[in-house]
Amino acid sequence: MGTVLGEMRNVPWHELQHAYGSASQVPGMLSRIAWGDGPTAEDALSDLGQWIAAPAVFDATVAAVPFLWELAATETVRDRAGVLELLAAILASGHDLHPEWTRAAHDAVVAGRPTAARLAADASSAEAEAEAQTHTHARAQAQARQQAVRDAAVRLLAAIDGHTCTACPPRTV
Repeated sequence: MGTVLGEMRNVPWHELQHAYGSASQVPGMLSRIAWGDGPTAEDALSDLGQWIAAPAVFDATVAAVPFLWELAATETVRDRAGVLELLAAILASGHDLHPEWTRAAHDAVVAGRPTAARLAADASSAEAEAEAQTHTHARAQAQARQQAVRDAAVRLLAAIDGHTCTACPPRTV
């Protein structure tokens, strides 16, 4: 697995729940997001969103959020903007029967605010620089991906800074 998602093995996923039952498959989904090709990563991100964010959060959500932040910050991840959008969806979701899961999931998203701020301010990335050296089409794709990451990070920052819900205490920024 390398260093990206290296700590994932320390989480007792089989003891956690997502929308459809045991969270034992969550590590596989996170790995597909990290290393899958475009369609594989997109499918995994969509499935994971249905499991841990829509329409509710779960204890598996709380465990997954730090890894989502790690993926958002890793330039080789194909859909970092999608990962940031999933974090925003988690911040907007809750669980009526388990407000402690809601608060813990929201706190985990808010804890990554410095990463979102860095991504929102990032004018260029090593990924964009490397691809820009190949040819014009690749450069345009890299620039579009980087802009999508910046835009998603700006939206997530706004959501974090304006977040209020019944499970979370008022925040100061």
